[in-house]
Amino acid sequence: MVAKVEIISKEMIKPSSPTTSTLRTHKLSLVDQISPPVFIPLIFFYQDELGNINRSRKLQLLKKSLSDALMRFYPLAGRFNDNNFIDCNDAGAEFIEAQVHGYLSQVIETPKMEDLREFLPREACVVENNDVLLAVQVNLFDCGGIAIGICMSHKVGDGSSIVTFINAWSAIARGDTGIVQPNFNLSSIFPPLDLSNSSFKPSIGIKNDKLMTRRFVFDKEKLDAIKKSASGSQVKDPTRVEALSAFVWKHLMEVSKLNRDSTKMFAAVHAVNIRSRMNPTLPDHSFGNLWTTALAFLSPESEEIEIGDLLHHLRCAIRNINSDYIEILQNGQEFLKHMSKLAELFSKEEVEFYNFSSWCRFPVYEVDFGWGKPVWVCTATFPYENTVIFVGTKCGEGIEAWVNMLDDEIST
Repeated sequence: MVAKVEIISKEMIKPSSPTTSTLRTHKLSLVDQISPPVFIPLIFFYQDELGNINRSRKLQLLKKSLSDALMRFYPLAGRFNDNNFIDCNDAGAEFIEAQVHGYLSQVIETPKMEDLREFLPREACVVENNDVLLAVQVNLFDCGGIAIGICMSHKVGDGSSIVTFINAWSAIARGDTGIVQPNFNLSSIFPPLDLSNSSFKPSIGIKNDKLMTRRFVFDKEKLDAIKKSASGSQVKDPTRVEALSAFVWKHLMEVSKLNRDSTKMFAAVHAVNIRSRMNPTLPDHSFGNLWTTALAFLSPESEEIEIGDLLHHLRCAIRNINSDYIEILQNGQEFLKHMSKLAELFSKEEVEFYNFSSWCRFPVYEVDFGWGKPVWVCTATFPYENTVIFVGTKCGEGIEAWVNMLDDEIST
């Protein structure tokens, strides 16, 4: 451990104005209902090279602006009522102050997952605890730097949603008045269902132990080389994310063939943000879960695994998620059937799944609370095996791949 994290205080931050009675009940959409009961973690690191940020003033600013942000994003201050709606009762978000006895540069130069976890509100953000929907830990380094760790329940929103919220929070802290009010009425687009008798369980696949996370950084040159290696495939001019997904999928399958039953099928499950794929399209600031999964399969008979072939399977699967397909999913039973089929394949253990989610387009490096943009933004371990999160680098030309695997495989 390069730095010791000491918890100083904990409190609940409530919205600056009470939520009106007409907004007290926030109905979950079907996509909210079927989203996994986990927390989405993000950590923002800021340097204070000039030492001109008053710590006490900084904390007060963060608390006051968070309170104002919760007034706009009122469901985040509420509490779940089963898997049906959020009681927007203004119970608040957890705010933790921590002192870090160490230097920010030590953390970001040689990051280790066991260290990064300490900058997140870990007690609040556990799978079994569906009480608090949002928790923040502000970590103040001895050097004057700061790390803001944020966990948001995936049941209330997706990766795009948490970044929308954090950017709005930071804009309020800067005194920006041009903040767009988010749209929360997604239950009218994907109406909820009674899932009490459904065989689908949102918690399927969650693991809480024996998982390790490794970070791999791909700069522009590496990404260009990966794209070039697939130049002979049926996919012309693949995106960086498509090419990198195929590259990582290939290597994960090779590890699996060394350690596991080679007769299994292999599947890449790519999360797809459907805001821009709907008709009509929805704005980026639409708050909630607006995603589905694209599935690409590879049979176990495939002797040689070529990146170009994997790229073709991925491209076809992702492009199938279009407005016509989403219109079918808006029939709730069809959406539930789609997810139940995926869960059934997973439970039978006949298919080896590799899960991908790209956050590369999310404006995480625009989060400025008034003392500059972050020097580094990262995520943390997700409680799923074979899960890969892509996060863009600060320069915008590279990608960090955060790979979650079983402890005995990640060192293979």
